[in-house]
This record gives sequence, C-alpha cells and structure tokens, in this order.
Amino acid sequence: MHVATPSTGEAMEALSVEPAQANEHAQDHQQYASLSAHTTDHDSWLQAGLLLVTGFNCGYILSFSNLMLVPLGWTWGIICLGVVGLYTAYANWLLAAFHFIDGQRFIRYRDIMGFLFGRKLYYITWVFQFLTLLLGNMGFILLGGKALKEINSEFSETALRLQYYIGMTGAAYFMFAFLIPTMSAMRSWLAVSAVLTFSYIGLLLMVVIKDGKSDANKNYKLKGSKVDQTFGALGAVSATIVCNTSGLLLEIQSTLRKPVVKNMRKALGLQYTVGLIVYYGVTVAGNWAYGSDVSEYLPEELSGPKWVKVFINSSVFLQSVISQHIFVAPIHETLDTKFLKLEETMNSATNLKRRLLLRAALFAINTFLTAAFPFMGDFVNFFGSFTLIPLVFVFPSLIILKVKGKTARMEKKAWHCFNVVAFLFLAVAATIAAVRLIIDNTRTYSFFADT
Repeated sequence: MHVATPSTGEAMEALSVEPAQANEHAQDHQQYASLSAHTTDHDSWLQAGLLLVTGFNCGYILSFSNLMLVPLGWTWGIICLGVVGLYTAYANWLLAAFHFIDGQRFIRYRDIMGFLFGRKLYYITWVFQFLTLLLGNMGFILLGGKALKEINSEFSETALRLQYYIGMTGAAYFMFAFLIPTMSAMRSWLAVSAVLTFSYIGLLLMVVIKDGKSDANKNYKLKGSKVDQTFGALGAVSATIVCNTSGLLLEIQSTLRKPVVKNMRKALGLQYTVGLIVYYGVTVAGNWAYGSDVSEYLPEELSGPKWVKVFINSSVFLQSVISQHIFVAPIHETLDTKFLKLEETMNSATNLKRRLLLRAALFAINTFLTAAFPFMGDFVNFFGSFTLIPLVFVFPSLIILKVKGKTARMEKKAWHCFNVVAFLFLAVAATIAAVRLIIDNTRTYSFFADT
C-alpha cells in the first residue's frame, strides 16, 4: 500500500482554494486520500521522460500521415501540427501544477475533479479517462495484429485472418501486464523500448525517403466532397491531439519522486522536444513520400527489401507490447487498489491469483472487441474528440477558474472561459465527425472484417 504526501517545499508549489472554499473542501480530504496498490514517489524525471518519448513514438505514429495530414493538406496540416503541439504542451504544463491543491497531493485526475466539483465530475472524469484508455488499448491491439500479419505476409501468400493476429497480440499484452504489474516496474524495459523505437523509426525513415525520391508523381489533393473534407479535418484535429497527449498526466506524475511538479515538467520538456520531433518527422515524411494515398498503416507502403519490412514490423510489435502498458496502467491501478489485498505484497500468492484474473478479464474483453471492430482510424478519432479534448483542454481551465477565480486577473479568467467554451464546441463537432466515420466504416466492413 502506498500513500503519497507532499513535502513542505512542494506544498509551497501547490495551488490553494479560495478561503471561502477551504471549509467546503476540508471534509473531502480523507475521501480523496492518495491510497494506491501501485508504487508512488519513486521514479526519476528521466524515467518518466523516457516513458513519454517512447510511449508517444509507438506504432500509432505509423497511422498519423493518413489520419492527420491527408485530410488537411500541407498548409493546414502543418499549421494544425504546430498549434496543437504548442497548445497541448501548455495544457499539460498547467495540469502538472494540479498535482497539489490546498496542500493535498492528488495522484488521479478524477480525484481532483471530485474534490473541487463533487461526485458528478468525479464520475464523468473517470468515464472519460477509462474510455480513452480502453479505446487506446484497442488501437494498440489492432496495431500489433497488423504488424504480425505484415510479417506473415512476407513469408506466406496464405496469411491467417487478422483476428488470429489480434488474439496473439492480446495474449502477449496480457502476459506483459501480468509480469510487469505497475508503471514503475517498467524501468528496465524502457531502455529496450527506446532501442526498438529509434531503430525501427530510423530504418523506416530511410526507406520512406528513398521511396519518396523515386516517385515523381505524388498526389497531395484533398479527397471527397466539401462535407467529407470538413468532417475529415475535424477528425485530423482529434488525431493530432491523440498524437500529443494522453489524458493521464497526473497518473504518470504520481510515480515521480520529489519535487514532483518540477520533475514532471522536466519530463514534459523531453516529450515536447525529442519526442515531438520524432513523431512529427515520421508523420510529415510519410505524407511527403506517398501523398494522399498513404496507407493507414505506413509499413504497408514500404518498397522493401523484405528484411527491412520484417524488422520494422517486428520492432513495432515488440515495442507496442511495452508502450501499451503505459496507457492502460491506470486501469490496472484502479482494479488492483480495489481488489488486491493492500496489506500484502504485490506478488503474494493471493494477489498473484487476483491479478491474473483481473488482467485476463480486461484483455479478453478488449481483444474480442478489437477483433469485432478492426478500424484503426475510428479508435484514434473517437477518443481524441469525445474524451481527450475535455480532459486536456476543458477541465484544466475549469480547475483554474474554481481555484483562482476570485483572485485571478480579469484577462486570465476570460482566457480560461474562452478555452472552456471553444473546446467544448470543438469536442462536440469532432465527436460528430468521429461517429460519422464509425457509421461509414460499419457500412463498408462487416463485424470481424479481415482488414
């Protein structure tokens, strides 16, 4: 069992509720105590930074040329990459300070929202976060399945259906999540992930650039009607948000040793410099090389040789086994804190049995759903619009208005009010676009389609 408490120095960094609100929230301190079955206050900022860099340079980036730049074209696409990148960096920078409010440390986003706004916002945040993580994990499972299928296609002309590879991927993810139970326990695996990440991306870029130079007839025109282009642009904005943020910053921050806010911001600096250059680089290179016909899974476009395609897809699969764990760990933490015996060690006989059942149930359900709905773009666009936009852009401004609303300058309050209204409108519009895409795909594909 782990209980996180702030040091005196860190308490000075904390945001404070207005005096009139202090009594109102005093009784909630115990209700939102930082009790967890997973490790807290342990990791260095460099470990968290490496986790973010490798996590956001997972195989998901192989779909971003298709999802982000093709619907927008070059001019608006580059503008979108720049604006969203800067805005998500700013939003996460703000969010890192919310780890402490009124002298209390919060290790979960939903606890902050419940503490400040009551149980209704607690459950809304909980649902939004878990939808984001579960849909994201479905995308990871599909990604791993596609990588395995691509490997098999290099050696056999009679490949199995995609659903078999999805099942293999789900089993691999389950085993890793069982053996490496927490985010902090990934420490030694992050070095492996970094080697795999930069190896496959370096080789991928070499082949992509070679292919781009050899094709002089690339087409960058936008596809579809004006209506299709409008909905496609909204989907591209959602995908760009997914590319840059996860909605679980506070859960990652909970693993850091003191000073927590400073260390989290150092890790964010690494993500939005080294990490961003890499995943944006792959996105731009893929669109430049293959134009508006670029595949939803970039390795499908590569000209070869065979060993390069096998190596890239193998690295993508192995790296995804590690990186997917980052984005589903908060769900494991919630289940473990609820169902494991906190007075015993994580690896006691009782807790091993319970953890086995919890992990097996989670991945069995998510693998089945992925096999039934194997549409990569749907996962990215839907959780980018419906859940991530509120988590990353709307809720932080609500917190600022709640905590500092009476003392903040008028222009600061106006800025955060603008953020709330503007991003709520964007969330609604982008969600409509994502739902439209899902409907179109269900008309095109049958359940358990071999895409």
